[in-house]
Amino acid sequence: MKIDIPKIPLDLTERNFSDIFYEEDPIHEMCIITGSDFTNESVDRVQLYSSVIKNCTFTNTDFSNIDILDVRFENCDLSNVNLSKSSIHRVEFINSKLLGNNFSEASIGNVKFENSILNMSTFGTSKLEKVIFKEVYLQNADFFDCKLKKVEFKLCNINEANFEDTSLKGVDISSSNFDALTVSVDDLKGCIVSTNQAIQFSTLMGLIIKD
Repeated sequence: MKIDIPKIPLDLTERNFSDIFYEEDPIHEMCIITGSDFTNESVDRVQLYSSVIKNCTFTNTDFSNIDILDVRFENCDLSNVNLSKSSIHRVEFINSKLLGNNFSEASIGNVKFENSILNMSTFGTSKLEKVIFKEVYLQNADFFDCKLKKVEFKLCNINEANFEDTSLKGVDISSSNFDALTVSVDDLKGCIVSTNQAIQFSTLMGLIIKD
């Protein structure tokens, strides 16, 4: 599956994320932010466009209602960040830590998570369209009541992830690994799985496979 990549200009202005406190409208665009520490803060309705964020720390910060478009995060720590009710489009999270993040009620489209940690993150009641999780840890992640369209989990650890009330039709988890998932039989219909995973699911459903 191909997704649209962030449209980021080559000529970017160096800025610090804390600058938004001194602006009437918290908008960052066409900038590169490196090494910024923005932890335990709360800023509502931030707008972040056409930028690169590298080696930054945002742990425990409230970015609810944030609008992110055409942005790449590299080597960032966004653990326990509140991104609820956010709009995240044409964005990449590379080599980043998003442990326990809150993406509930978010709109996420053309987004790639790669080589990152999203254990215990929650996506409850979010809409994900054209999203790739590649080599990502998603243990105990919560996808309750989500709408998934053109979503792939490539070489991920999705052990004990929750997909309750979420249809996995057309979702590819065939290269990922898990020991247990929370998902109903009806919501599994149309899910793309490997042969071994099909045996796992049949076991979880109480079937006895006979050679």
